[in-house]
Amino acid sequence: MWRILGYILITLVVLGLIGAFAITRGGKLVTPEGSGEVQIGDKTFEGMPLPDYAAKFVTEDYKSYFIEVEPGIKVHMLEVGTGYPIYMQHGNPSSAFLYRKVVDELPLDRVRVIMPTLVGLGFSSKVPVKDHSVVNHNRWLNAALNELDLESVIYVGQDWGGIVGIGALSLSPELIDGIVMMNSAIYSPTEKIDTTRLHELVRTPIVGELLIEVIFGPFDGMDGVQGDPESMPPEVEQLYGRPVNESGNKKAPLALLRMVPHAPEHPSTAPMGELVTFVRSLDVPTEIVWGMNDPIGGDVLPAMQAHFPNARTTETEAGHFLQEEVPDVIAAAVMRVYEEVHTLDLASVSEADPTQPLE
Repeated sequence: MWRILGYILITLVVLGLIGAFAITRGGKLVTPEGSGEVQIGDKTFEGMPLPDYAAKFVTEDYKSYFIEVEPGIKVHMLEVGTGYPIYMQHGNPSSAFLYRKVVDELPLDRVRVIMPTLVGLGFSSKVPVKDHSVVNHNRWLNAALNELDLESVIYVGQDWGGIVGIGALSLSPELIDGIVMMNSAIYSPTEKIDTTRLHELVRTPIVGELLIEVIFGPFDGMDGVQGDPESMPPEVEQLYGRPVNESGNKKAPLALLRMVPHAPEHPSTAPMGELVTFVRSLDVPTEIVWGMNDPIGGDVLPAMQAHFPNARTTETEAGHFLQEEVPDVIAAAVMRVYEEVHTLDLASVSEADPTQPLE
């Protein structure tokens, strides 16, 4: 009998080791394939026809296409409208679709809204865990923006998008005309700090994989971080989750959670320290829109205000993904920044040529 129990124990240990090896593997490069072509200005990009479950969330006016920023690494782009470029960057674990309700509130005859999806999420390429870093995401997004030959943008960012979006623009600072920041945290710890309980747990190997990839899905609980849970119904969670879960590499949500720095030696600390210096050097029209019922980062508003001391702040009852709850408030902030940028541009023209009146 003891021999049988020994065999069972050995079998369980072996199976456990095999399971641990399987779930901690880093994932592989998955490059999506589109079809057709999409014309953007004088450039042609690979089209990405949206599946029905995603297409129903946007209008036929949206353009969906890929920009290959490095061999095999494609950034899925959504854009709509004509006029002044508004660059909107989502975070973890959502996608470009997060801004669809904000778009509905904007005058699309005056603004062109450009919405990339982070590598690893949505319909963008999926990469091995080792390739997820602040530096890489900054570079990939910057490369995508450069392909569009933009002269200037108003930047709108939230969550990791608030970090790597501004990081991408730090590589082309001449593009930034204005900013709208939402729930995000740009910081560089000089000593070990406390983060959320979830971030603490997922840093532990195997535990993180079990929690995020086996026991709980990162998309199933998105309603739990909302001010109004009904703002994130199952079909919207599926909109964000299905492209990742069906891709063959669903490592990005966990990798992005582990990218959150908690100590000076964390790999994200140094590049985020550079971003702190960069954002505090900016002098452009800026607004902050904050979800105060965000259990992840609702309490870090003062830190964002310290980065942008002259920014107008709008506090809302929304949660983390405030684009799903208060899109009208966000759109209003975007247009106020737009109007201020427009006024500054006119003033600059008038200063250069006093015979030109302000409109």
